[in-house]
Amino acid sequence: MSTVELTAENFDQTLNDNEFVLIDFWASWCGPCRQFAPVYEKASEKHEDIVFASVDTEAQQQLAAAFDVRSIPTLAIIRDKTLIYAQPGALPEPALEELIKQARDVDMAEVKRKAAEAETAEQA
Repeated sequence: MSTVELTAENFDQTLNDNEFVLIDFWASWCGPCRQFAPVYEKASEKHEDIVFASVDTEAQQQLAAAFDVRSIPTLAIIRDKTLIYAQPGALPEPALEELIKQARDVDMAEVKRKAAEAETAEQA
């Protein structure tokens, strides 16, 4: 599957319709972004069960701000509408594959349980 262009208009639907989404925040003037693009595209072809999205930070400044993107490229991983990873930096192919494996292995029930506990503690 090729990458999907993520915009403010299709963001909610993309996350609601897919349980596993990777997001690459990039800009056309960014050298490391251009180096990372083929690695990201190749991974998208390998992992057809994952939505690989990209956000042009110049055109979608609100989305970049919502994710607090301060450096590009930044990669974010969302599972079950929950952000589980967000870090700047272009990754080589083996590191991206390992990151995807780790993201697959995350126990989302545990993540949601801990988030609920933290929210309850904040309200107390």
